[in-house]
Amino acid sequence: MKKMYYKSDYVITMKDIVREGQPILAQKTKEVPVPLSEEDKESLTSMMNYLKNSQDPELAKKYGLRPGVGLSANQVGLDKRMFVTYFTDFDDTLYEYHIVNPKIISHSVSMTYLPEGEGCLSVDRPVEGYVPRYEKIKIKAFDINGQEISLRLKGYASIVFQHEMDHLNGIMFYDHINKENPFKLPENVAIKSLY
Repeated sequence: MKKMYYKSDYVITMKDIVREGQPILAQKTKEVPVPLSEEDKESLTSMMNYLKNSQDPELAKKYGLRPGVGLSANQVGLDKRMFVTYFTDFDDTLYEYHIVNPKIISHSVSMTYLPEGEGCLSVDRPVEGYVPRYEKIKIKAFDINGQEISLRLKGYASIVFQHEMDHLNGIMFYDHINKENPFKLPENVAIKSLY
């Protein structure tokens, strides 16, 4: 049966994570009505709890969780334009966000990439190659309380948010990797490794 939402006290585990090849990961998700329904708020809370649990060594071991820094609704089978992030950037800034109906309103010309490539909770295999991303983005979205927010993101945070926003548009990270040469970077654009 298709899940409509997750209760906030439900512990999402790897069995709930939709794996690559499933149709919901290849389609554009539906806008979420704002203000959010209680069900949507509960789902976002449960998704955030997954990220926090996955980064706690004891809980990750107990539930068999792969660590994640972002999780989109369609990765847990919900056709909704929303995702959560929970990570600390290199300058120790905590990015704990419930993001609803996000839109990139501007981005840098310059690009960046993670030298070790990207991973994804929905992909159970190593994928080699560089994933070019905008170095800086500005997004508008709504938070869990239905308030409009505007975020300027750069570096690692920009990469994570673009990865999750791609999910909402049915795009996987490896769709950005050069098919002929996975380590070939785009030409005629300023692009450098994140570190």
